[in-house]
Amino acid sequence: MDRHKVKRQRLDRICEGIRPPIGNGPMPARPLVALLDGRDCTVEMPILKDVATVAFCDAQSTQEIHEKVLNEAVGALMYHTITLSRQDLEKFKALRVIVRIGSGYDNVDIKSAAELGIAVCNIPSSSVEETADSTLCHILNLYRRVTWLHQAMREGNRASSMEQIREVAGGAVRIRGETLGIIGLGRIGQAVALRAKPFGFNVIFYDPYLPDGVERSLGLQRMATLQDLLMHSDCITLHCSLNEHNHHLINDFTIKQMRQGCFLVNTARGGLIEEKALAQALKEGRIRGAALDVHESEPFSFANGPLKDAPNVICTPHTAWYSEQASIESREDAAKEIRRAITGHIPDGLRNCVNKEYLLLAAQWSGIDPAAVHSELNGATAYRFPPGVVGVATSGLPEPPVEGIVAHSIPSVSHSAPHTPSPGESSKLEPDREISSDQ
Repeated sequence: MDRHKVKRQRLDRICEGIRPPIGNGPMPARPLVALLDGRDCTVEMPILKDVATVAFCDAQSTQEIHEKVLNEAVGALMYHTITLSRQDLEKFKALRVIVRIGSGYDNVDIKSAAELGIAVCNIPSSSVEETADSTLCHILNLYRRVTWLHQAMREGNRASSMEQIREVAGGAVRIRGETLGIIGLGRIGQAVALRAKPFGFNVIFYDPYLPDGVERSLGLQRMATLQDLLMHSDCITLHCSLNEHNHHLINDFTIKQMRQGCFLVNTARGGLIEEKALAQALKEGRIRGAALDVHESEPFSFANGPLKDAPNVICTPHTAWYSEQASIESREDAAKEIRRAITGHIPDGLRNCVNKEYLLLAAQWSGIDPAAVHSELNGATAYRFPPGVVGVATSGLPEPPVEGIVAHSIPSVSHSAPHTPSPGESSKLEPDREISSDQ
């Protein structure tokens, strides 16, 4: 047998089952949109009911997602509790757009998504106020030791004498004149700076992606290097996105560059801090106290991980972003982005496509014909797709499951051949610019 034919057969077997990139083209008459890691669609449904069928999966991994969603879903909504690697993305056979309900998108492989023809969007304005407010609460808590004073009272410490007061409140610090160092001056970083100044903080920041002049407009001091910020800060707070360039930004080496007894706050992404190094620094007193809303491994538990024996640390369960108002606003904005994808052009018609450059490199995109979407088809039925069983609900409310598949079928989507960069074409994009990270 011809050796080239043998090689081709081997390649075909290797590639068997791998999702090819989807070309831009007409949407199905009634596309399927799935909320991957949630079950409440009551906010999204009024926005999407005339252009799409809405399903909810309530999954923590793609292994829990029903085959019908994997085969037919054109759009996906997701929070931060599910991760989509390339292997996960290849399971979706018709997916065109993913919208992250929140600003952070480190739980999606955006480059692989682009190579597979999937646009990834986020909601960058989501929960800015809530995350900034929570950050300042953590900072004030570290300085004034409210959590530890409350714990002492619960344990029966009455602090009736001056000596007892000094003992229980030891470590409390005056705020006025302290220097707050902000790493990443995006939306949330700026909001934290504006909240901190009235308390008497001198605010400095480091952000290599921010244009010159912003510091003057906000009355802040810019540090030329990360090392400069670490050396001059009494309290450091993180507000940058997580990517391959800044994973474990705070590690044993950078901690040693901080001022002795510095405070550390993180409401951005857990992977920015090497928790083992932080725990050791807390035990040695190099860091006086830390407040973390995000963690390397989530959901977080003190029982597991290096922080279980660390002193002077406050941990909250990735909730700095949350308020009822912020949750509704971000879900509405995410649903509107999905609607723009269905009725408009991908990626040009999307407001916050975070992998647009990758998409343009990966494939040639033509517009989606809005006339292909039949908005006159109305309906407000949501579906729950557990493995093997489909639950039917109206108005986003779950009902007892029924056997079988209950959903409109979606016509198959034409596939285009993968795009291979030319020899002179760059495939390396600029590192992710700092964005305000919430959920």
